Amino acid sequence: MTTATRLTPSVGTAHSRVEGVDKVTGAARYAGEIPFAELAHGWLALSTVARGRIRSVEADSVLGMPGVLAVLHHGNAPRVDTDHVGLLGVKPEPTTALFQHDRVPHVGWPVALVVAETSEQAREAAEALVVTYEQEPHDVAFSAGRPDAYAVDSHMPGVTEKGDLESELAASAVVVDAEYTTPEEHHNPMEPHAATAHWDGGRLEVVDSNQGSTWVAQELAALFSLEPSAVRVRSEHIGGGFGSKGVRAHQVAAVMAATALQRPVRVVLTRRQMFSLAGYRSPTAQRVRLGADADGRLRALEHHSLSVTSTVHEFVEPSSGPARVMYDADAHRTANEVVRLDVPTPTWMRAPGEAPGSFALESALDELAEKCGLDPIELRTRNEPEAGPVSGLPFSSRNLLACFREGARRFGWADRDPRPGLRRDGRWLLGTGTAAASFGAGAAPSTAALTAEADGTFTVRITASDIGTGARTALTLIAADALEVAPDRVRVRIGDSDFGFAMIAGGSMGTRSWGWAVMAAAQELRERLALGGGIPPEGITVRSDTSAAVGALAQKERHSFGAQFAEVAVDVTTGEVRVRRMLGMFAAGRIVNPLTARSQFVGGMIWGISMALHEEAVRDRTSGGHVGADLAGYHVAAHADVPHIEADWVDDPDPDDPVGIKGIGEIGIVGAAAAIANAVWHATGVRHRNLPIRPDRVLLAAAAGTGARDA
Repeated sequence: MTTATRLTPSVGTAHSRVEGVDKVTGAARYAGEIPFAELAHGWLALSTVARGRIRSVEADSVLGMPGVLAVLHHGNAPRVDTDHVGLLGVKPEPTTALFQHDRVPHVGWPVALVVAETSEQAREAAEALVVTYEQEPHDVAFSAGRPDAYAVDSHMPGVTEKGDLESELAASAVVVDAEYTTPEEHHNPMEPHAATAHWDGGRLEVVDSNQGSTWVAQELAALFSLEPSAVRVRSEHIGGGFGSKGVRAHQVAAVMAATALQRPVRVVLTRRQMFSLAGYRSPTAQRVRLGADADGRLRALEHHSLSVTSTVHEFVEPSSGPARVMYDADAHRTANEVVRLDVPTPTWMRAPGEAPGSFALESALDELAEKCGLDPIELRTRNEPEAGPVSGLPFSSRNLLACFREGARRFGWADRDPRPGLRRDGRWLLGTGTAAASFGAGAAPSTAALTAEADGTFTVRITASDIGTGARTALTLIAADALEVAPDRVRVRIGDSDFGFAMIAGGSMGTRSWGWAVMAAAQELRERLALGGGIPPEGITVRSDTSAAVGALAQKERHSFGAQFAEVAVDVTTGEVRVRRMLGMFAAGRIVNPLTARSQFVGGMIWGISMALHEEAVRDRTSGGHVGADLAGYHVAAHADVPHIEADWVDDPDPDDPVGIKGIGEIGIVGAAAAIANAVWHATGVRHRNLPIRPDRVLLAAAAGTGARDA
């Protein structure tokens, strides 16, 4: 099967996206654009109170409006099964149990779906719908020290402990004890959530924008008591997700309406609705206590994180997780706690836990370096662990120090004067900062089908999701190398639950899990083709399942690592903070496609700028709702905010992965906000422990006088 036209491996060389032309010419259609005959449109009506019961839904008044076909609510909607165990081994989030009761747990809870001939008619009727409530007192106030907080075991233990923390802190020559906060943050992918449901010959078909079609199909089948084979979910093109595009209310609403009307129904969320229906990153209040000897070696490390969960579903933002990986100490304690509030349920958001957790931990390490009189990189070098600080497991590989060495060389770190507040450029104070990064490198069982076509091409079918990462292109390159053919002889089809179970696009595990399945299928297909004989018109297809191989992996600490560097300029007369340049060096396994990989790293780093300086969703305690739930009120980094950003990597293939992949989707944001905050301290002498570093916070700190301060 070797061809003389392919002289070098495809994996590791830059390739444009295989679907790129379709996307820029408009040929690629997204979930809200695909036409259907007799398509009806649904519009969700959301609660305006933060807690209480629905007393009445005055549906009759809108059923006579032009084009209105139906109004679904808790009094007439189909019943769904909420007791099943879903794909991830847990019951589905109760927010998917749409219109099942009269309870209202937060502002923005779906109370009705209005279906009409056009989207405009549905919206007009939904906005005219009168819903009355029996309102109850609510609580949306989040702060550290709440007495009703409790620890949560989620995908990691809620609390880990070793050694005598207080004794080691008391015996430490240098101690840092500081509190850090991060605000509520929202995903805001460019493409809103959209789903179209219809019945075809007794089979439910859903065209959706999601991060795992198998996941959505299985959940819908269970919710509506259908056989798994009776549900098909397709999601070919996705305009971003970042963790938000799982099983959500709009999909369930579309299925309910399509069932009631027996015609296709599409439900698309507005930008404002996404603030309450698509999940978000919880605010956090974190306390870090570090104790070190005179040489800067840690004797005690405590990282306590408090986050929000809703009253209907328990979700934890595991921000103390990075401390369990990054640094060892004789005494070590971490805790992830939550407090239940009358708010929507948070969810996974790019680098869940690691992004806010690294801000607190890496800021505290910078404070410790200052107190010890050590360079921040030298301090981290002295505290580099030999094994997992909590697990005791060996690292599959850990090239963090290589990232710091190469990053420091490129960034010019050796020329840095450690004293803060000395460098100026006119009205600007200048400073540089650094931080470490890590994110888990996991793999999950997946299946793939690979067909040798009669025309000499090959077709991969796998229920992968390309949410903008370039996964479709990466899988094309992996398959081409495994088959020893040129990439233009490989077609990759994704996003169809009929292709069989595959890992969702999440946890930086997508391409690694899917690539493994494609490699296994390619190996078997090559063996079949080596036996000789022609290829029949229908082709020769083999199917792989990596469940056994993934399950046989030895227990190790598996992570991608990175070192973030930032230079900032601060104008203390206006409060303006500008990031002038950033560098990220990463050890993230074998890089399949440098072109799209660099885009992923840089995109994460830009989000780190946004996290450090801009993003903050604010709740009105009186109403329980958001102030400015749109992209005018919720600020994100724009082109003018993005400086020269460079991302690169060191050689770091994973020896236990057939391609050498670790995962890159989330590591780029980790540590970025801390590096910027540390640079702001270096520029001004002010330590900002609360994100974002807004102009008003800079001005208040400046008004307090010069010298080392906290803000």
